[in-house]
Amino acid sequence: MRRSFTYGFLLLLSIVIILIWWPVNDSNCSLVDVLKLKNNKFQVQATEVIVKPWHGEHNIYGIFMVPDEYKNTPFFMLTVPKNRTYCSPPFGYSQSYDDVIAQPGTHLIRFYIRSRIAIKMIFQGLYPQLNNPKNWTLTFPKPKVN
Repeated sequence: MRRSFTYGFLLLLSIVIILIWWPVNDSNCSLVDVLKLKNNKFQVQATEVIVKPWHGEHNIYGIFMVPDEYKNTPFFMLTVPKNRTYCSPPFGYSQSYDDVIAQPGTHLIRFYIRSRIAIKMIFQGLYPQLNNPKNWTLTFPKPKVN
């Protein structure tokens, strides 16, 4: 009995250590995309953040209120605590998510991050920073003026 407890504890400890130190790079940001955003950009902070990885998949996301002129942007970049960045092409928007309703002239974007990334950050003691909407920033390239 004691031996199986010791092996179980060592297995659990090994999994936690791997989660904390395993390098995970899920970002598909290219250097070209980042350079495009260097000077000519628009940033918006999250209106609301949901961080509940213990509720299963798709429970770590930020909701952003974005002006309608950025609906047709070619891509945007999310920055979360520890300067982790994630790029994505536009993938949909809505006028309401959860209890957040878009103001006139804006739309809402919900950007998810992977549960394993959030769990790793929580184990590193970053839960308060991850749960703070001021630490989530969505960056868009400025639209071209015709």
